[in-house]
Amino acid sequence: MQECMESIKKYQAFEPGMVQMLDSYCANAFEKETEYLKKIDIGRLLAGFYENAGIASPKIRYGGWEDSLIGGHTMGHFLTAISQAYANAACKKEDKEIFLSKVKEIVDALFECQANTKGKPGFIFGATITDLENVELQFDMVEENRIDIFKEAWVPWYTMHKILDGLVNAYRLTGYETALTVADRLGDWVYNRASKWSEETHKTVLNIEYGGMNDALYDLYSYTKKEEHLIAAHLFDEEDLFKKVASGEKNALNNLHANTTIPKFAGALNRYIMTGDETYLEYAVKFWDTVVKHHTYATGGNSEWEHFGEDDVLDTERTNCNNETCNTYNMLKMTRKLFMITGDKKYADYYENTFINAILSSQNPATGMTMYFQPMATGYFKVYSTEFTKFWCCTGSGMENFTKLGDSIYFKDEEGITVNLFFSSEVNCPELGIKLVQESQIPEKDTVRFIVHLTDDAPKEIKIRLRIPDWAKDAEVFVKDKNITKENGYICIDGNWNDGDTILCTCKCAVLPKGLPDCENVFAFFYGPILLSADLGTENMTDTTTGVDVTIPSEKIAGNEMLKVTAGSVKDFIANIDSHMKRNGETLSFNLEGTDRSLTFSPHYKKARERYGIYWYFE
Repeated sequence: MQECMESIKKYQAFEPGMVQMLDSYCANAFEKETEYLKKIDIGRLLAGFYENAGIASPKIRYGGWEDSLIGGHTMGHFLTAISQAYANAACKKEDKEIFLSKVKEIVDALFECQANTKGKPGFIFGATITDLENVELQFDMVEENRIDIFKEAWVPWYTMHKILDGLVNAYRLTGYETALTVADRLGDWVYNRASKWSEETHKTVLNIEYGGMNDALYDLYSYTKKEEHLIAAHLFDEEDLFKKVASGEKNALNNLHANTTIPKFAGALNRYIMTGDETYLEYAVKFWDTVVKHHTYATGGNSEWEHFGEDDVLDTERTNCNNETCNTYNMLKMTRKLFMITGDKKYADYYENTFINAILSSQNPATGMTMYFQPMATGYFKVYSTEFTKFWCCTGSGMENFTKLGDSIYFKDEEGITVNLFFSSEVNCPELGIKLVQESQIPEKDTVRFIVHLTDDAPKEIKIRLRIPDWAKDAEVFVKDKNITKENGYICIDGNWNDGDTILCTCKCAVLPKGLPDCENVFAFFYGPILLSADLGTENMTDTTTGVDVTIPSEKIAGNEMLKVTAGSVKDFIANIDSHMKRNGETLSFNLEGTDRSLTFSPHYKKARERYGIYWYFE
């Protein structure tokens, strides 16, 4: 259905129904997420939209953030998430029917609200109303720079982005035409409002968080091809910011709200995809490099209390409020597209690390609830949303994260299939006449096995590329009668494939250190792709809140964070860390030896309600 400029992309993504995630941890994560989505009362999510349209709602809106001036953002995330769940190959047949029914019910309700709008034509919204005579008042307030989030305006364009994005995704993933109709009319409303801004008003609006309105409008344009939607999208491109970051100016991101900023550059990248203007690709590439090289922790996440700091100042900003999960969600959306456009392995390396150690890490595997902040200070613990009382921004992006887990394992081009992530899974590529099954034992063991299945009896001449991970000490493949080369960080296997052919790939794992730029003696540790954190127990795990009812851990209990090396120098100790981290049998538990404190490390992403320490000082 999508008609964007696919020709500028080096690799194409597989449709979600073509990739089946078989990894047990991810399968559980998807199951927990879909169980949660089925519990949500869509009537309560829609209540605010009915109110804004002057229609009596049969249900009362949810509490928390949904009962506020940001109400309605969750509905947008939810619509995307259930559309993704519907399209996912792992979704059960009976659940597909449930999710498609929910998509249609929501879209039909929004269509009704739009037809009866109390705003300008095309307007729909779900936030609480401060003036029954003007349901667009929040947008007026933003244009006047009146942004008291309790009385005036709480980022209404951010909320509108989520609504528009949900509608476009519902159409893209389910084909339900009414979703595009509602999105089309909503796009017209955006154009009719934004195109009337004066230069001063334009600057005012762009100075207040607007999510990825440019990104969503470019996506809408890819279907409608309306010039008005392209113009509207460009009105949300913040040129001054783009140029500032692209110039390489030091500390260009300092004090900027991270989840305000990242989607802006995702939108810039989408402009390149839609128009071919390479300037906007350069903006996105430079921004990505700046964030990853100068603002990113070992998990792949970034920020402290939602904001970027100065370049390379990370150790001093480790608190209980680092790494807002929405930032990670948006960075991975952009990273995925950058890889598809460029084929550069650095994007796949970052994606793998961040997907495992920040995204998988953000969900409680027992409950399916997700995190807002991910503390980087040693001695804290993870805290999660609740089912029906919080509805944070990261609750919504969490719904999306865990309904698309397999979307970046495999990519394709005319020659064959590229494998970027090592997770047990299978991908079906009917246009190439092949299904590839992956059986991964990483990181428990060093091997991955691939089995080729053909759709007919005729041998297929296909290239299969396997990413050489940046963490692998050695990587090699064993396969019969094929040509093997290494190109740009990938092992490339060419030849004629028969049904049942196998590839055995080994990627040797080891314990590796990862430091921070502003402290030479602080380190985190990985085993292969898995970030390890020290197990610090469950003493006195009490929560508190910050911001607008965001739950965070209240008390840090770490003990002595300075570990004294008992023999030799710190430099030598860290250089040989693999020999000092003793693995406990075949488990992924490691005992740190050679320091004055005994610590046991294990996979960080699997920790739920226990204290941990990712970073440690050495002397």
